[in-house]
Amino acid sequence: MEALRQSSTKPVQSPKPTTKKVSFEEDSAKASYEALPNAVFFALFFSVVYFLLSRWREKIRTSTPLHLVTSSEIVAFFALIASFIYLLGFFGIDFVKSLILRPSTDVWNSEDDEEENEVLLRKEDARKVPCGQALDCLVPAAAAVSCQKMFDEKPGRVTTEEDEEIVKAVVAGTIPSYSLESKLGDCKRAAAIRRDALERLTGKSLSGLPLDGFDYESILGQCCEMPIGYVQIPVGIAGPLLLNGREYSVPMATTEGCLVASTNRGCKAIHLSGGASSALLKDGMTRAPVVRFGTAKRAADLKLYLEDPLNFETLAVVFNRSSRFARLQGIKCAIAGKNLYSRFNCSTGDAMGMNMVSKGVQNVLDFLQTDFPDMDVIGISGNFCSDKKPAAVNWIEGRGKSVVCEAIIMGDVVRKVLKTSVESLVELNMLKNLTGSAMAGALGGFNAHASNIVTAIYLATGQDPAQNVESSHCITMMEAVNDGKDLHISVTMPSVEVGTVGGGTQLASQSVCLNLLGVKGANRESPGANSRLLATIVAGAVLAGELSLMSALAAGQLVKSHMKYNRSSKDAPNTA
Repeated sequence: MEALRQSSTKPVQSPKPTTKKVSFEEDSAKASYEALPNAVFFALFFSVVYFLLSRWREKIRTSTPLHLVTSSEIVAFFALIASFIYLLGFFGIDFVKSLILRPSTDVWNSEDDEEENEVLLRKEDARKVPCGQALDCLVPAAAAVSCQKMFDEKPGRVTTEEDEEIVKAVVAGTIPSYSLESKLGDCKRAAAIRRDALERLTGKSLSGLPLDGFDYESILGQCCEMPIGYVQIPVGIAGPLLLNGREYSVPMATTEGCLVASTNRGCKAIHLSGGASSALLKDGMTRAPVVRFGTAKRAADLKLYLEDPLNFETLAVVFNRSSRFARLQGIKCAIAGKNLYSRFNCSTGDAMGMNMVSKGVQNVLDFLQTDFPDMDVIGISGNFCSDKKPAAVNWIEGRGKSVVCEAIIMGDVVRKVLKTSVESLVELNMLKNLTGSAMAGALGGFNAHASNIVTAIYLATGQDPAQNVESSHCITMMEAVNDGKDLHISVTMPSVEVGTVGGGTQLASQSVCLNLLGVKGANRESPGANSRLLATIVAGAVLAGELSLMSALAAGQLVKSHMKYNRSSKDAPNTA
């Protein structure tokens, strides 16, 4: 204690390492300064090459020996060697530079390394409270001291002076939060600084939201803007699903208890009955712009032009320029007064294809502007597509992949595995999925819970989860076959919108799930085959989920199973 008192009264003069602070303005000026010699050496290299080649060609034409060189040619030759060595290092051959120069210690990189080492040396758990318990620290209240203490103890908090200055600038509004990635050049560091600034602005702790263990570079400009962490969703496996003679282990990301277990039971029943079969009915993504004319007659003129088979080939050539995979399949139009809605349908390879079809539509609109100069493009999407909304046009015409999947479940499997009877299932399906949905005025919702399985697979494989709206359109049919002994079950899904390239499919976790199904990336031999296979797997999993849930309902097991597997007793004392 005496030593501690002495140390507190007598400050120790310890040498502090000097760190060079680099502002954003200085960094930009440095980048501009370094770009100048690059341009000079580029120009020098190609200039001397052109000069020497022209001189040597002249010597060959005049039969002059090549070893007779002038002083200008000697200078040009050495300039060629010098510029070549410079460009050799410029194009990323780092070992050439390492033989001559030692890498400089940049303050940004060194501080990042110190921060990473500090995080690795911390052994304490970041989560101080049980899962689900909110941390609500209000700075203006008396809890401000404890809140600040919690911020200081939070692992991964930015500690360097330069990061602290950036955090203060973001809080003050002098540096936009969205520009951190481009200014810092380090996506994880940008997320940490943005996270810290948000905590100070809101007075709320984000310690339960993980930051480390995620590749923020992979989402830059593609998946998510201004990240502050990531959400953990558990992934379960249902299967094996025996579909078209092949077995698939289906990954499902969900927070709902019993969902994976129920789908797994459906897969078991299908497998014991010989498997399911599926067929792809249609494959085409849609986009429908809305344009306006001065009169309804002019809108009708464009409608007749777009739907004329004689003009389709010309429009297809213009549309297909947008991508080597985009192929226009058809155009259907609808008129509302002087407004025209034209629904373009095209194949998109292994991509889900929204951006692809949008670019193709824009090409056609630019082309039509010549013959229809009075056409006013109101929007590239007029909701006649229709994307992420329940719509009859998708239910009738289809969007994305249209799939039907069926299986015959043996009577013994229905009784022993599903714990019900064929008669009960057929009756329940008619009264619930068909009649009940019709009474509710359902649109594409003639099923038990197709959206449950669709969303879980979409989250696991990097699809757009919002497109479960139309992707979950499904009608489930059941009937007794083989003299009433066995059950025929089928699901028809007209608008399954999936892709195996682009978007969230390139993220590490989602990429693993796609690889598990054997549909990762683009199919080189048959473009579009992977995405079509994924759509059939989705339909097969929905078939299994429908079969199991309907059986649980028919047997009166739904409430019992959820009470057993979907109810946590952790918070029971707190609730009491």
